[in-house]
Amino acid sequence: MKLSVSKEAAEWYKNEMDLQDGDYVQFFVKLYGGIPTVNPNYSLGVSLGKEGTIAIEDTVSGITFYFNDNDSWFLDEYSMKVIVSKGEVDFIFDKR
Repeated sequence: MKLSVSKEAAEWYKNEMDLQDGDYVQFFVKLYGGIPTVNPNYSLGVSLGKEGTIAIEDTVSGITFYFNDNDSWFLDEYSMKVIVSKGEVDFIFDKR
């Protein structure tokens, strides 16, 4: 399991969410709606702040992006890259 956020994606989040160095961005699992994923019936949500115990993280441009221990199972078989494509963030899932 691995999470990697490109510098461009981190800057996109900083601008869109008005983030400051030291902020936390949590990816969390949702049953319906949100960011499409490789896991059927599950999608991702994004929230600001630190909640729970961090299990997977990547700190880029002063921002810590993470999954907490409740949702880390989501990347058991995948690594997730967050990039910018066509001016928007995009999520790439690679089977491990």
